[in-house]
Amino acid sequence: MRWSGWSLLLALLSSEAWAEACVVHTQGERLDVKVCQQNRTIPQKLFNDGFCQPTLAGQKVEVEYVDQCPNGAFGVCSNAQVANMPYRQDIHYYGVATDTAYLKPYCEGQSQGVWRKP
Repeated sequence: MRWSGWSLLLALLSSEAWAEACVVHTQGERLDVKVCQQNRTIPQKLFNDGFCQPTLAGQKVEVEYVDQCPNGAFGVCSNAQVANMPYRQDIHYYGVATDTAYLKPYCEGQSQGVWRKP
């Protein structure tokens, strides 16, 4: 009984340590996209060095690390599963709300997440 209490505490501390986010703003010819990825279970180094550092040819990419995603998103894909990996994150979308038409089905289908309006 004593060990299970410690295990739970360690699990909570571990998930708290991963609580972080990055705002990724990409710009290209006729393209301006801003998303924020709120980490849930991705190992910190992988999140910072991989997920928050996209390589997009021909586009300007700016990344800002924050404690949590800022307000103002038109939609959030909560508890989205990373493709072919056991990790989860929340993805906040900013910009053109009509993009919901394709982002929501992708969120609920491919990412097995829950779409919500903040």
